[in-house]
Amino acid sequence: MIARHGTAHSSTRRKHQGFTLIELLIVVVVIGILAAIAIPKFANTKEKALVAAMKSDLRNLAGTQEAYWTENQTYYNGPIPDPALKYAPSSGVTVSIINSSAAGWSAKATGLPVTTTECFIFYGTTAPVPPASADAAVACN
Repeated sequence: MIARHGTAHSSTRRKHQGFTLIELLIVVVVIGILAAIAIPKFANTKEKALVAAMKSDLRNLAGTQEAYWTENQTYYNGPIPDPALKYAPSSGVTVSIINSSAAGWSAKATGLPVTTTECFIFYGTTAPVPPASADAAVACN
């Protein structure tokens, strides 16, 4: 017995083989909405990670400054990075010494252009740099 394929059956099969333009447009719109939600959240996550790196870099600087003081009886007061100071900030972070003497020091970390947040630390008898208000504690604005 030979099976016959009718023309009605094969034409129905052709109609359901691809996507319609409306279906494709709906998919594109849904992907666009998801991207509009995800991209700002990713940017915010990147900024938070950089601020965390800035805080960590200032804490690491505190330890390095103490080692420098032990060897030289004064705190380092120069550009960062520098071969005289065994310290390098994270990628994307700029650390600068604000004030330094034998009795204390203060520093600032920035992460431009990713974030406009600035973090500060001071140690010893040097004047506090707002928003840092506690000795050896990192604070950001």
